[in-house]
Amino acid sequence: MLRSPHRQPHHESHTHHLPHRPSRLAVGATLIAALAGAVLPAAGASAAPAHTPAGAPATARTAPAPTPAPTPAPDMAGVEAALNAAMANGAPGAMARFTGPDGVQSRTVGVMDRVAGTPMDVNARFRIGSVSKTFSSVVLLQLVQEKRLELDAPVNRYLPGLLPDDRITVRHLMTHRSGLADYTDAMFNQTVPGFEAVRNKVFTYQELVALSLAEPRTTEPGVSYKYSNTNFVVGGMLIEKLTGRPVADAYQRRIFKPLKLKGTSYVHPDTKIKGLHARGYLHPDEEGAPLVDSTEQTVSWAQSAGAVISTPADLNTFMSALMKGRLLSPAMLDAMRTVTPTDTTNTRFYGLGLRRYDLSCGTQVYGHTGTVQGFYTYAFSTKDGRRSLSALANTSNHGAANTALGGTLEAAFCGPKKPAAAATGKTASPSARSAESAPSASASVSPSAPSATDHAAERDLPEHH
Repeated sequence: MLRSPHRQPHHESHTHHLPHRPSRLAVGATLIAALAGAVLPAAGASAAPAHTPAGAPATARTAPAPTPAPTPAPDMAGVEAALNAAMANGAPGAMARFTGPDGVQSRTVGVMDRVAGTPMDVNARFRIGSVSKTFSSVVLLQLVQEKRLELDAPVNRYLPGLLPDDRITVRHLMTHRSGLADYTDAMFNQTVPGFEAVRNKVFTYQELVALSLAEPRTTEPGVSYKYSNTNFVVGGMLIEKLTGRPVADAYQRRIFKPLKLKGTSYVHPDTKIKGLHARGYLHPDEEGAPLVDSTEQTVSWAQSAGAVISTPADLNTFMSALMKGRLLSPAMLDAMRTVTPTDTTNTRFYGLGLRRYDLSCGTQVYGHTGTVQGFYTYAFSTKDGRRSLSALANTSNHGAANTALGGTLEAAFCGPKKPAAAATGKTASPSARSAESAPSASASVSPSAPSATDHAAERDLPEHH
């Protein structure tokens, strides 16, 4: 097993605000009503001032503010252990890059090219799959800021006759509550044959929507969360209709160029990843069958739902900039981070093209997961944008590898685990990671609290291995 830890010097990113940034938008009552029942981080309540006897010194009249718990240092040994676990579950290689107040740290294990034996490289480019949805969401929300799009307007107002139900709104698309079936379920019912059938095919957006509409709808609009790539295909259609330009142009002008994401691109329908890049390896459904090199493909089956290429550094920059408000107004960013549960664990949530995971230490991280043939990706940041992590394993259709890769989040954001058995004098497992270090003194969480990474990884595509 090849393993090459890296520690890089910290270089502060000087990203630029977008030109002609619109003024702040207020989140109206209609927005709040549409998201009734959303789960939001609890706000700390202010305690009433204690009674102070007459004549007491002025310094005794105000209680000192509680000291916030220190931000835990990332457990890079734990990050590497998670990467090795992804390899043990079928990934040829894996890598992670963490940025925080103390700089940049990265880890790589395994290989990015099985034939050449090239070690994984943290500077390599790769396909980020559904992390692309967050890029698409930023563009859509910028169009809302510009008053060219309304979140609660019917999609058919902008794309007349496209959908069979006028009740489906833009917000329903972005929160996966439209009820539009995910066409990839049938497309990749057999993983490798399905992939090979579309590897070099170029679809129109309309063709992909037609595949979805041929299937029964999954829910009434707005009723419940059901992940569907169709939603962000329609989102791409909205972007192109309202801007009059290809999605690639919107990404480049609104995100890639302002943030100087030089390793990030949208090259549909070209099949190659230019420059230094990791190769992707797809697991067939059949146990023991050889991996399929799936690096080169059009990704036309996904487009604005999953065809962006990037690097760990660029993903760190993007997620941090997003959380710091460099791409959206405060009102739009609040709307994006207004979330509803995606399952019954109460640790996973979805906003507008943005996932939120609640970790065992009380830290909430925002970002997205990504799956495209041959690549699993995690790209997440804290709400203040000061800490971010991106991680990759170069395989797919092997959920155990995806779940293992998710362990990088706990290690990076919660730090080394405090020995749970310290009170009894026992020694905790060296592989344990932090379940302490809550974000504030009033929000501490038990080390045994459930975490989003305690459960199987969420699927962005059907899996059968």
